[in-house]
Amino acid sequence: MNHETLKTIIYNTHGLIKRKEIVKRDYSFEPNANYIVTGIRRAGKSTLLHSKVLDLVKSGVDYKRIIYINFEDERLSEFNINDFADIEETAAELTNDKPYYFFDEIQNVEGWEKFARRLADFDEHVYITGSNATMLSKEMEAKLGARYMTKEVYTYSFTEYIRANDIDSSDESRYTNRGKAKIKNLLDEYLSYGGFPEALRFEDKRNYVSNVYQKILLGDICARYGIRNTKAMELVVKKAAEAVRNEISYNRLRDSVVSAGVKISNDAVASYMNYAKEGYLLFGVQNYFAKFSERESVQKYYFYDNGILNLFLLDKKSSLLENIVALKLKRKYGDNFFTLKSSKTGTDIDFFVPETSTAIQVAWSIEGPAEFREVDGLVNLSKNFSEATRFIIVTYEEKKDIERNGVDIEVIPVIEFLTAML
Repeated sequence: MNHETLKTIIYNTHGLIKRKEIVKRDYSFEPNANYIVTGIRRAGKSTLLHSKVLDLVKSGVDYKRIIYINFEDERLSEFNINDFADIEETAAELTNDKPYYFFDEIQNVEGWEKFARRLADFDEHVYITGSNATMLSKEMEAKLGARYMTKEVYTYSFTEYIRANDIDSSDESRYTNRGKAKIKNLLDEYLSYGGFPEALRFEDKRNYVSNVYQKILLGDICARYGIRNTKAMELVVKKAAEAVRNEISYNRLRDSVVSAGVKISNDAVASYMNYAKEGYLLFGVQNYFAKFSERESVQKYYFYDNGILNLFLLDKKSSLLENIVALKLKRKYGDNFFTLKSSKTGTDIDFFVPETSTAIQVAWSIEGPAEFREVDGLVNLSKNFSEATRFIIVTYEEKKDIERNGVDIEVIPVIEFLTAML
């Protein structure tokens, strides 16, 4: 590979990063670790690496040590595994110090993982992103072993969304009528259209999200796994969206798809749901009380972005509210949060976080009879499940404290839940 071409690509990328306006994301990197950066399509993985570059430069690292290459560059269309050595040689021509390697879409080069492993074995600094179409997170981890840490990138959290819209979220602003109105308007937008960073540039956000969804479904999932019956795959996702807030089994999903006129087996449904998880389209939440054999086959499912979920819903505010609560918990606790459901004790609680012993119900409003239903559920839990010691109801905008039968329950608006640490 011509070294002058590589230098041109590297310096062009430096210029791009210098000019780019970057919204600060709530992610951090261990300074001595190598990373695979993965996550849902269009979540801002490359931009996060650009931000990492700026942090390095701010700390005193010379730009010449930043070897940043995007393998989707047409000038690298003929690049192959034998050319990787030229990247190292070019880096040595640019700097006498240890470089930092950043590789976007490296999966375009067959055999890339051998190069990535070798760099890690020689204690180089390496950051890698890749398309979900050919490098899903588990596959990347398997190829690179324990040499790299995985950083999952989500679409904007609500705090990031406020930041990206350049809205003052200080306490002083949040408690003024004007400030509260601005943040509430952003919440309504975020509930409906989610947090894809690029969507902020478009007036028709729903159309943008729809295009991203089609690329995830057809490119990252159907093409990756050779799914010919795309109609069946789309119906499985649609039925999973309609079932948000409820436990659903593969059998029930299959029955829903069959009732819509598409033949499909239970095994196919199970495979399609796993593909959707791998493609960062949706994720499952297990029942803490379920038998081990049932935890995988019967779950509650949520979407990695509210905008995608909303493509399938008609005025289901409660589903959108519960989905962003689930997303907040997913960002913070990974897979270590659960739903609580038991026919034996009559328990039906939306979420439980073992790390903080917190039980959470989600309701758009608890005015009228809804208060007794939600509160009684938590009171009943407190009598039957000693692991839960904190009880919360997340609503759209209501806030108060309730004491019932010796149980203290916090009712908090979703804005407070999304912007505070739990």
